[in-house]
Amino acid sequence: MYTVKLFLFIVPLVISSSTDQDYSSYDTVSPEPKLRFAMLDDVKILANGLLQLGHGLKDFVHKTKGQINDIFQKLNIFDKSFYDLSLQTNEIKEEEKELRITTSKLQVKNEEVKNMSLELNSKLESLLEEKILLQQKVRYLEEQLTNLIQNRPEIQEHPEVTSLKTFVEQQDNSIKDLLQTVEEQYRQLNQQHNQIKEIENQLKKTGIQEPSEKSVPSKPRAPRTPSLQLNETKNVEHDGIPVDCTTIYNRGEHKSGIYAIRPSSSQVFNVYCDVKSGSSWTLIQQRIDGSQNFNETWENYKHGFGRLDGEFWLGLEKIYSIVKQSNYILRIELEDWKDNKYYVEYSFHLGNHETNYTLHLVEIIGNIPNALPEHKDLVFSTCDHKAKGYLDCPESYTGGWWWHNVCRENNLNGKYIKTRAKTKPEKRRGICWKSQNGRLYSIKSTKMLIHPTHLESFEGTEAYKKPTN
Repeated sequence: MYTVKLFLFIVPLVISSSTDQDYSSYDTVSPEPKLRFAMLDDVKILANGLLQLGHGLKDFVHKTKGQINDIFQKLNIFDKSFYDLSLQTNEIKEEEKELRITTSKLQVKNEEVKNMSLELNSKLESLLEEKILLQQKVRYLEEQLTNLIQNRPEIQEHPEVTSLKTFVEQQDNSIKDLLQTVEEQYRQLNQQHNQIKEIENQLKKTGIQEPSEKSVPSKPRAPRTPSLQLNETKNVEHDGIPVDCTTIYNRGEHKSGIYAIRPSSSQVFNVYCDVKSGSSWTLIQQRIDGSQNFNETWENYKHGFGRLDGEFWLGLEKIYSIVKQSNYILRIELEDWKDNKYYVEYSFHLGNHETNYTLHLVEIIGNIPNALPEHKDLVFSTCDHKAKGYLDCPESYTGGWWWHNVCRENNLNGKYIKTRAKTKPEKRRGICWKSQNGRLYSIKSTKMLIHPTHLESFEGTEAYKKPTN
């Protein structure tokens, strides 16, 4: 801008100087012919002015261009900010719309809550009125009962009632005597059974009787003597809920599955009922694929763990709540890696937690020799709960189990080995049982089931065989 002003100032000066020279020439010198071209000095001055003007215009153009670029950048920033602002505005509008919808819903729910509150208040008032009326009636009945007790004449007991009480007492004494007689007979049978066992052991030592593993006979059915728990069978429903799987079967449920039971003096819990040969057994343990770790703590073995439709342990406390109602049979089913199936049934007695759930067994029938020791108190132990005076069997064999004074090689709660165990130490740490000739069997699947003793055993199925090599 400054250059333009300078140019405009110089041009008139140049023109005026040339004009003055012309007029002065007219005054001093005689008129001469007019020059055809401008003076060289004038041309140089004009050229310098134009050059300066060009430089000034160039600087002006550069400055203008920079200012225009700045304006464009600011416009781009403004456009971006405006676009972001429009997006935020749309989001705010959507949130406002949702907020309005939510507010309307809350208003509707608020009205419903108000109505419910009014209804509850009215019902509460009516209940309070009924309570007052009932209290008045109770007071009146108490007064009537007090008057009746005070004014009641003494009533002499009828002779028939007295004779009936005497008869009942006599029958009760007779039943107690009979129970004592049965217990005495049971003890004698146990002694005879032990003597027979000792004679068999002596015969084995002398070499007279050496049965091979293939010729192990199924033990003949022993007479049904009462077990150590002499309670009357009470397979009836308790508060509308069955006490075990037998009760469920008797009311018409003839399919295996998970059902809810409530033994007497116990809470409701679920069990798996296994229907076999016209009755239903309560499943208390199952091993099939190794999906459940059985090396658990005492508390877990006490209350149970696993899935009822897979591998599980029902729980010692639940088992005890079932079997204390009546006399029960314990059935054990095994399957080895050659798909051979075995079984054994016991009449048994199970103690409570104060006895470490001591187990006492008497074999009835089966084709598993030495599956569990008989006529001995087997104490349940885990790695974190060992009975005093017993060895550390759970640490050596893994899993909780019933042990005697020695760690036997029969443990159905051991580690599940998913392939057939080859070595003896591997078999001992897994699920195994020891045959009569001392051979250890590695087990693929196990079941432990219980049923009241009035069920007849189902030994004659082809699925359960004698032990084979």
